[in-house]
Amino acid sequence: MTQVTEHGGGVWSIKVPIPDNPLGHTLVHVLDTDRGPVLVDTGWDDPDAWDTLAAGVAAVGVDIAGIHGVVITHHHPDHHGLSGQVREASGAWIAMHAADTAIVRRTRESEPGTWLTYLAAKLAAAGAPEEHLAPLRAARTGGRMRTLPGLRAALPDREIVPGELLDLAGRRLRAIWTPGHTPGHVCLHLEEDHPAGLPGRGRLFSGDHLLPGISPHIGLYEDPDDAAVTDPLGDYLDSLERIGRLGVAEVLPAHQHAFTDAAGRVRELLDHHEERLTGLLALLAAPLTPWQLAERMEWNRPWEQIPYGSRNIAVSEAEAHVRRLVKLGRAEAVPGSGPVTYVAV
Repeated sequence: MTQVTEHGGGVWSIKVPIPDNPLGHTLVHVLDTDRGPVLVDTGWDDPDAWDTLAAGVAAVGVDIAGIHGVVITHHHPDHHGLSGQVREASGAWIAMHAADTAIVRRTRESEPGTWLTYLAAKLAAAGAPEEHLAPLRAARTGGRMRTLPGLRAALPDREIVPGELLDLAGRRLRAIWTPGHTPGHVCLHLEEDHPAGLPGRGRLFSGDHLLPGISPHIGLYEDPDDAAVTDPLGDYLDSLERIGRLGVAEVLPAHQHAFTDAAGRVRELLDHHEERLTGLLALLAAPLTPWQLAERMEWNRPWEQIPYGSRNIAVSEAEAHVRRLVKLGRAEAVPGSGPVTYVAV
């Protein structure tokens, strides 16, 4: 059954399913404009997701061929996956922040095995055991990368410029750069009075940056060609504080449900990451690799029950937190260690 929610003021959300994923769905938002409807994100590139999106758009009163534009909060396949198909069906433009567009372009231009080689090297440097690395090498040799999502994602044809209003006739939608979850993640501030009269400064399409009951994944920014040491968690915390100061009346996220009290949710997430950093410092009383740290961190299930792919994500998140501690001067790499270990200072 198509699940469409009307949020008032020419805004709707469509629950577009994500196959085999505990998140369940992406909330694709439809924003009416004087030149036709614009989508905020599109959902996963999957036949059922496409049928659901098309049915949802029809329930709003528009044919998919009538979509005017697509605004992407970030490049992940549950947000950007169907963008190309929407463009083919409608001639719509696609807009994305330049940092995430660069990732899409790099992924399209790379040999499929390049990512596996890079990931195996990164995990080995983080202290992953050989039994975890072996399947990556086998997949590299077997050429199984060609079926992964995102390898041929659509290239955007417009750039989202932070701080600027998007070119949407009759609407005031301002881009706010919120790196952390991805380098080019953006939130979109609809600078219009709330249709139900809720107090605050408009509404916020928050993508994955601000969710009502989930702390979004903050891992490393992966770029095989960039040797710079990034600080994604620091970027995310700074972005959170910026969003908290907006004072929006309502948040329209890409997962779960719409909610109010954005500032309160921001405080919860800031406290959550401070508690996690404090807990990691206690673990780093003795030197540990990022893999060993991930094994000891608190997740939503015991380490032994975390699936293979999710362990890669967990290790990336552990390393992002360690980088933050190093930048704050609260931890350091142990000289000469290999794989590198970190210790609290």
